Amino acid sequence: MGNINIRALAKELNLSISTVSKALKDSYEISVETKKRVLALATELNYSPNPYASSLRRKKSNTIAVVVPEVADSFFSLAIKGIEEIAQEKGYHVLVYLTYENYIKEKKILEEFKNGRVDGLLISVTSETTDSAHISDADLNNIPIVLFDRVIEELEMAKITTNDFESSYAATRHLLDGGCINIFYLSISKCLGINNKRIEGFIQALSDRNIKFDDSNIVNCSNDINDNEHLLTALLTQNNKPDGIIAGVEKLITPVYSICKQLHIKIPEDLKIASFSNSPVAHILNPSLTTITQPAFEMGKMAATILFKAIEKKGYTIKSENAVLRSTLFIRESTAPAATGLCPSFDLF
Repeated sequence: MGNINIRALAKELNLSISTVSKALKDSYEISVETKKRVLALATELNYSPNPYASSLRRKKSNTIAVVVPEVADSFFSLAIKGIEEIAQEKGYHVLVYLTYENYIKEKKILEEFKNGRVDGLLISVTSETTDSAHISDADLNNIPIVLFDRVIEELEMAKITTNDFESSYAATRHLLDGGCINIFYLSISKCLGINNKRIEGFIQALSDRNIKFDDSNIVNCSNDINDNEHLLTALLTQNNKPDGIIAGVEKLITPVYSICKQLHIKIPEDLKIASFSNSPVAHILNPSLTTITQPAFEMGKMAATILFKAIEKKGYTIKSENAVLRSTLFIRESTAPAATGLCPSFDLF
């Protein structure tokens, strides 16, 4: 007998649904004999309660949603682990939605939440997101929201970010200290606030060393792998070739390394490379990759902790909750000679 629910148990036992429900909850209102009958049949038929249906009656779903561009990026995988750790402690389920960097998909996903399917929302916006009306609509529908990593600054909502300006500044300064004079920044979006802050840090570091910045030093990549490969091949074969590269996202590193191998460009002798990355294999790449590593797991935990404040405390507002966590610069062989044998790390204030 499949799909056993309280209604089916009640019908089989010739009892009311209310009586069966109370018996399963060991209510004092139900006799010991009736409780035994209900529990015996529930065991026989492998009945298990449906927490989602029960929560709907309480106007709660015991579920939170996490909306992210992708999970292939190790940053988001780690952030989700941090979120799930807190959610499990609270007895909540986590639904993960992928936008694949598509604004329309992000908008449609948030529209689904208007029916009360989730009790709270954690979101990192797409590289295409410029209009925030769909996020504001979700907030007006009394769904508590926390933005993390990729946030929209003008929204008055809780935000968890990292020190992107300082991180990019420090990485650029590191390349300059290593002798680079023609550094290029690989950008993934003209819209993302975190990307713009990283560009600002990059430009400021150049300015502080009296190195002239040109718009061509920003290479606007996309989410298309083939387009990026063509773009990066052109960059690494042009007359004004870079001697240093900072990648704004880790997915641009694979094509850079691959093209360097094809073109016999030596790293770090001909080209020094650093990237914003949480990749667990950065240290075993050949050569190992210098990274600006965000505290992704901690960001996920903090974002979820703040979200549950609003879920658990009626009337509590989280809009003023903002936190900026520090990233770490791990210096490896892609920017420093392998002979040093060192992998120093620096917290980026």
